[in-house]
Amino acid sequence: MTDELAGPVIELASVSKQYVASGSLVMALDSVSLVINAGDLAVVLGPSGAGKTTLLNLVAGLEKPTKGEVKVLGNDLARSDENSVSSFRCANIGFVFQSYNLVSTLTAGENVELMMELAGWQNFERNEKLTRELVGMVGLEDRMSHLPSQLSGGEQQRIAIARALANDPPLVLADEPTGNLDRGTGQAMQKLLRQLNEEVGQTFVIVTHDREFAAHMDRAISLVDGKVSAA
Repeated sequence: MTDELAGPVIELASVSKQYVASGSLVMALDSVSLVINAGDLAVVLGPSGAGKTTLLNLVAGLEKPTKGEVKVLGNDLARSDENSVSSFRCANIGFVFQSYNLVSTLTAGENVELMMELAGWQNFERNEKLTRELVGMVGLEDRMSHLPSQLSGGEQQRIAIARALANDPPLVLADEPTGNLDRGTGQAMQKLLRQLNEEVGQTFVIVTHDREFAAHMDRAISLVDGKVSAA
C-alpha cells in the first residue's frame, strides 16, 4: 500500500471558480485557501450549491480555477496541461463518485481491477491478488463475480471505494459517499472510511452535507456560498 507521506497533500491559495449560467456569472468558489495534510481524514461540509463538488473537481484536476493556485502533492494542477493532469490523476488520486459510476458490464472484481490496468499495471497475477485483498477489505469478497445490478446501493458504494484504492493513490476524494444510502448503511460506510484511513494510510477528502457524518471525521471544513468559514 501507499508509502508514508509527510506535509501538505493539498494546497489551495486564493482559489476562485466562476461559471456562466443562464447568462449570469456565478461564483462557485470565492478566494478559498486551505491546506490538507498527509493522513488527514477531512470533510468539506456545506449545503447544496455551496461549492463542495467544484472544490473536489479542482483538486482532482477535472476543472481549472478561474484564478488562484491548486497544488496537489506539490504539482500545480492549475498550470498543467490536460495530458499531464490526466496522467498525474491516474497515478495519484482515487475518486469515489456519488453515483458509483461502476461499469455495468463488468463484475465487482473486474471494476476494481480495471483501475490497475488503466494505471498501466501489467502484472496480472499481482493485480488479481490485490483486487481480492481490496474487495475483501471492504467486506465483499463473496460478491466478486456479481455485476453492479446484482449489488445493493451500499455494496456498490463499497466496490467504488475499493476501486478508488486500486491504484494505491496517496489521495482519495469522495463525493457524498453516503448520499444515496440509508442511515444504517451510511454509518457503516463512515466506519469503513475511518478504518481505511487508519490501516491503509491514504489521505481522504470527503464532501458531504451530512453533519452527523462529518462529526465522526478528524477535520471539518465548512463551505458556505463558495467561501471557507472555518478550516
